Amino acid sequence: MALRIPKAELPAELSEGLVKQFGAVPEPLEVTAHNPKVTQDSGEIGARVNGWDMADEGLKTFAHMAVAAQVGCSWCLDINYFQALNKNLDLNKASQVPRWRESEVFTPLERDVLEYAEAMTNTPPTVTDELYAGLLDRIGPAAMVELTAAIAFANMSTRNNTAHGITSQGFSDSCEIPLAAMTTKA
Repeated sequence: MALRIPKAELPAELSEGLVKQFGAVPEPLEVTAHNPKVTQDSGEIGARVNGWDMADEGLKTFAHMAVAAQVGCSWCLDINYFQALNKNLDLNKASQVPRWRESEVFTPLERDVLEYAEAMTNTPPTVTDELYAGLLDRIGPAAMVELTAAIAFANMSTRNNTAHGITSQGFSDSCEIPLAAMTTKA
């Protein structure tokens, strides 16, 4: 898939800073730069979501990756796997998120979080009282609110990127363990 909108020109100093941070300018930023208010607000929302600290970082990252795999956002899978490396998360687990149902590396809690992320992503959402209550009992109210909001943000960003035709930029190529391919749903 190709970008459906051309990249906007970014200020040189911003581009240079992003290249230093990521190795390349993230395409979602280049696309949204056509509307600076959207770029700024999206960046602020993303930074705030990344700053939340009541839910386990691994659970939130794996949940975002599960949403990305379900929606088909290869860019979000790519960048979140790269960020898992930089956050010192378990790369063996992170690499398996696109095929989590077939993988045996996840704990029961992680599996329930991945199922919850998919259930929130379904249209219409298919979250059950039992799934929600089971997670709430194990992670507590503050973490449950945060996890739910993080998954909602993942839905916004994955769907936004996919609609614009944004695909993987190869950020995860620096990870020693290859990212598993997304499984196709029957």
